[in-house]
Amino acid sequence: MLLHHAFDSSCARLPAKTAIVCGDERVSYAELAGRVDALASMLRVRGVERGDRVALFLDSSVEFAVAVHAVLRLGAVFMPISPLTKADKLAYMLGDTRAAALLTQARLQPVWQDALERSASVHSCVVHDAQGGRTAGDRVLGWPTGAAAGDGSRSPELIDQDLAAIIYTSGTTGVPKGVMLTHLNMCSAWRSVQAYIGFREDDVIGLALSPSFSYGLYHVLMSLGLGATLVLERSTSFPVKVVENLARERVTVFPGVPTLYSSILGLSNLANYDLSALRIVTNAAAALPDEHVRRLGELLPGARLFSMYGMTECKRISFLPPEQLTIRPTSVGRGMPNQECWLVDELGRRLPNGSTGELVVRGSHVMRGYWEKPVETAERLKPGGIEGERVLYTGDIFRTDAEGWLYFVARGDDIIKSRGEKVAPREVENAIYALDGVLDCAVIGVSDELLGQAVKAFVTLKPGAAMSERDVIRHCLARLESYMAPKSVVFMDDLPRTDSGKIRKLDLR
Repeated sequence: MLLHHAFDSSCARLPAKTAIVCGDERVSYAELAGRVDALASMLRVRGVERGDRVALFLDSSVEFAVAVHAVLRLGAVFMPISPLTKADKLAYMLGDTRAAALLTQARLQPVWQDALERSASVHSCVVHDAQGGRTAGDRVLGWPTGAAAGDGSRSPELIDQDLAAIIYTSGTTGVPKGVMLTHLNMCSAWRSVQAYIGFREDDVIGLALSPSFSYGLYHVLMSLGLGATLVLERSTSFPVKVVENLARERVTVFPGVPTLYSSILGLSNLANYDLSALRIVTNAAAALPDEHVRRLGELLPGARLFSMYGMTECKRISFLPPEQLTIRPTSVGRGMPNQECWLVDELGRRLPNGSTGELVVRGSHVMRGYWEKPVETAERLKPGGIEGERVLYTGDIFRTDAEGWLYFVARGDDIIKSRGEKVAPREVENAIYALDGVLDCAVIGVSDELLGQAVKAFVTLKPGAAMSERDVIRHCLARLESYMAPKSVVFMDDLPRTDSGKIRKLDLR
């Protein structure tokens, strides 16, 4: 089974059902299939073939879903790229993969036009909302309007070992790397997530996350593959609009990240909205602060909250069953179905439960490698227990309890060594989040002649809140070992973030 086969089945089975809601636009599965056929036909005529890389520089929209499935239909490889990406980075990705085509939109022209001028490989740039169809230049064309009848092109020669996508890491450190994912990788991840969450055909999935990144992308694929209805939110700048859509569309599944939940929980009139249809709420990208878990439980008593951990290189690794939230609220669970994961020490030796070490993952969802980066690939994919097998060394530090439940400690390069002791930034951040008035925070280590490294906190306050550096430090000293308390605190209006919404600690350093 290839990644797009489930979507084709949904279109044949449920032609009249609403597939996507985006703003005022409501698109049925039949109409969506026609749009996919039209774009696939245009790309085929333009020479896009099996294995070609096609960049998707689009916001959260119907066109994004159309583009993904049109590219897959041709046996090509789609590359989702955040619409927040700047010209230099876009040009790098196009050049790095020697992309054959770029699918984008008119409002992003100041960025893609610059990048396109630097790209010799892109022979076709298809632009949505372009004025007059074909635009300036032989390479640039308007998005096909209307729908087209299917021409039966399903790339029958494709197998599940072929690449389906290249997804670039957010580039928190160093040059962005293209994660190569096969149809088998992505279908395996999908099946495992489906096994423990249990999405259904009658679900309404509300997506306020960018589909350019793995977490949001898989909800597009799973929703349309199951025959569910996908409600897309173009922006999270106004959390009240997100909540209004959740209530109006009777959304049943809502994936989020801590920053999104922070903004929603900060609404003063949240209790006025009927969110009773929600039955599944998920969190990934970073651990939810304990206070957020408590408040979500109070706000959504009928919903099951799944705390999860994953990475682009394999989509998902672990999940915490909702019934475990009150027992071990800071855990990210145990490994999901159809995979193995364990901890190793600095020498690669497997550790027993109750230890702290690097997380290693084994499974059919693990990436093929980084696009044309053999050195970086070898650092992550190392020999496993079976001859010829490669397993994923995540680079992330975890601890396990006596029963094997996983607790995120830090990225391997985030550990702070202060006074000879190891400090996990996440533990300090959790303590700060417990302060009434804190909206967001990040903790890093900075050089200190006396301590080796000193703990430094960056804090964003909720509107109307007030506190001093001393308030934060005193609060932490009352809850943490003295060597873990921040030596300094900086208050900021906003914290720098990567395109995927994670706090960019490299900028804070």
